Amino acid sequence: MARAYWLRIPRELHSRVGYRITRAGLLFVLTTLLVGLAAFFSANNLLFLLLAAMLATLLISGFVSRLSLAGLELEFELPEHIPARRPVAARIRVSNSKWLLPSFSIRLIGIPPSAFASPIYFPIIPAKSRLEETVTVVFGRRGRHREESFQFATRFPFGFSERRVLVSLPREVLVYPALDPVPGFDEIVGQVQGELEARQRGRGHDFYRIRPYEPLESARHVDWKATAHTGELQVREFARETEPLVEIVLDLDVGPREHAWLETAIECSAYLAWRVLLREARVHFRTQEFDLAVPAEGDVYTILKYLALVEPRPGCGAIEPSDEESFPVVFTPSRARFDEAGWHGALVLTPERLAPTRSGAEPARAGANFDHRDRDGRSRDRVPGDGADPGADSAARRREPG
Repeated sequence: MARAYWLRIPRELHSRVGYRITRAGLLFVLTTLLVGLAAFFSANNLLFLLLAAMLATLLISGFVSRLSLAGLELEFELPEHIPARRPVAARIRVSNSKWLLPSFSIRLIGIPPSAFASPIYFPIIPAKSRLEETVTVVFGRRGRHREESFQFATRFPFGFSERRVLVSLPREVLVYPALDPVPGFDEIVGQVQGELEARQRGRGHDFYRIRPYEPLESARHVDWKATAHTGELQVREFARETEPLVEIVLDLDVGPREHAWLETAIECSAYLAWRVLLREARVHFRTQEFDLAVPAEGDVYTILKYLALVEPRPGCGAIEPSDEESFPVVFTPSRARFDEAGWHGALVLTPERLAPTRSGAEPARAGANFDHRDRDGRSRDRVPGDGADPGADSAARRREPG
């Protein structure tokens, strides 16, 4: 299970006070004006006393509401790893630093475009105490976000006006690409995992063990003698020489028309790396400016942090294929350019096969006719696989291409 990491945002740096007259406050002010006019024209002492009481009520209301907001402090905590468009739990802590006086009827509001949209209501915050609430926030896109604008608001004590205090928390939050599959891409992930399953079993020459047959396995490894002895299908398993390698290549050489497709390709490559790494496989992620092997040189979060900030680089050229034996998956808008570079036999996902999800069109089912071949032309067996999210992270290190 993944460990929880929390980032603490510092307390308020500066604040501004604002007012908003409520409907009840407007009626009270109009009533006060009418009483004042009546007292002035009639010279009635009782009306003057009533006018003084009403003006004192207005003054007391403003003073008490300002006193209720004084001394409030805010802490906003977010998880360290945040994917886009996925609800994550955040913690809100509100402290009242006043020695004697509590704060009444306090609402905490996030100011758009803050991911914190639902207000939180605190009926009372006792003096020298701290209250904590858990809220759900959703960031709509990858990249850097600034969660900096919140408001404390109160209508206490009489509801004539709403006094607001703007609290600034200047802190950047890094949001990863969405880790949910776009329509049609989950089939490709399943077939990639099936390819990994086929490579993992029966690979090597050293006998490892005899074990029960599992559904969807190839029948070529069935041990018929052990099957006849036990009455159930048994499989001979051999020790693996090396873990299979998935090479994910993201082409950043895109034009303005392919920017929407690039965002989809970024999400798909992040999701593919995320799902594959728990299959006891290795991932080699490459772009024109980034080169990282996982787990040898870093972890999946290193890739996600890079993808959170990556931008298109028109004119940077194609990527040369590596000499490693791998299962290459290439995201590029120009298949011909990568074929010329020597990526023969790779699974190439172009805009025709992986349509951008934000255009409103249904993405193509790119994995329906998938038939990956080795670079020597030999086809490999495919076994549909399932995946799970990797849970633990390790020390990360990034290697730039020379």
